[in-house]
Amino acid sequence: MPLSDFIPEDGQRRIAQAITDAERKTSGEICVHVTPHIKESDVMASAEATFNRLKLYTTVRRNAVLIYVAYHDRQLAIMGDKGINDHVPEGFWDDVVATLLKRMRARRPVDGLCEAIATVGDRLSEFFPADRDDINELSNEVTFED
Repeated sequence: MPLSDFIPEDGQRRIAQAITDAERKTSGEICVHVTPHIKESDVMASAEATFNRLKLYTTVRRNAVLIYVAYHDRQLAIMGDKGINDHVPEGFWDDVVATLLKRMRARRPVDGLCEAIATVGDRLSEFFPADRDDINELSNEVTFED
């Protein structure tokens, strides 16, 4: 199934714009990756493998966040890089995951992802506020694999 069957092109543009808007509040970087199935033993292992494959650990402040969605498996994960994990408490993303799952179950993935992205941006701004010298280090486009 191509990405456009799960998230239509206009939805992909909405998500990219949501990332751009959220990143205006923070020096953090937000990425969304969509796949039909987890590739590893569990969703967190799959998210971590994707995080590393996409080299999201290369940001200067180590403050990238990956929102990982395996839509056929109905699983998702949100994971932050070392710079984020050193500052946030355990369970920091749990309510964002719960809200996103709720929207996915209601077959509103674009709305759910845009809402999750906005929340992630707000949360990141507490620890990594926007910086006038900040540059966009990672693409805001949704990445996808079959």
